[in-house]
Amino acid sequence: MAAAFKMAMKYKEENGMTPQFLIEPKPREPCKHQYDYDAQTTIAFLKTYGLDKDFKLNIEPNHTTLAGHDFEHDIMIAAQYGMLGSVDSNTGDPLVGWDTDQFPMDVKKATLVMGAIIDQGGLGKGGLNFDCKVRRESTDDLDLFIGHIGAMDTFARGLRNAAKIREEGTLPNMVKDRYNSFDGDGFGKKVEDGLLSLEDCEEYIKKNGEPEQRSGQQELYEMVLNRFV
Repeated sequence: MAAAFKMAMKYKEENGMTPQFLIEPKPREPCKHQYDYDAQTTIAFLKTYGLDKDFKLNIEPNHTTLAGHDFEHDIMIAAQYGMLGSVDSNTGDPLVGWDTDQFPMDVKKATLVMGAIIDQGGLGKGGLNFDCKVRRESTDDLDLFIGHIGAMDTFARGLRNAAKIREEGTLPNMVKDRYNSFDGDGFGKKVEDGLLSLEDCEEYIKKNGEPEQRSGQQELYEMVLNRFV
């Protein structure tokens, strides 16, 4: 598979093409062994075969939930690694283990998705692809029109919400404070940068004793997010 992708890249270069190549993680579609089960396995595949500079990911949130993750999970993971190239803007029923391709109507999840896109600096050549279908009981032509408009409105509201969250600053600052030891010259930053050994960690524990117990404040984070949604 990697060899085939490399042939495609060579063909692209030889013919002066400039499109962004994308891979869409697709669990349960179905293969026994998958290189593309979710964002993590797909990124690992691309990096293993030296394709990560040429390919990005097209994430379909419906597939994210089929892989056992939250709607926004693979989008956030791909964005964190700068590998988010496009988004299939659909959703699925969390109680149905298949690809139902419904129109997305959850504003809170759209807010989290658009926040990840903002933090990555946009989608580059990609976009929001409405790979959706109306439900079986939605039989009027008008339903298809309403589905597209409603989904676009959902992501538009999500984008506005995500921008306000970052402009207002409370939630980003709460997250920054939670992980502040991994910034600047904190102990966590030294661990993250590979500057410390197990012996250094042991010495730090002996010197500083048990860490201070700090509440994760999950409910507070959720309440602050709800203010914007």
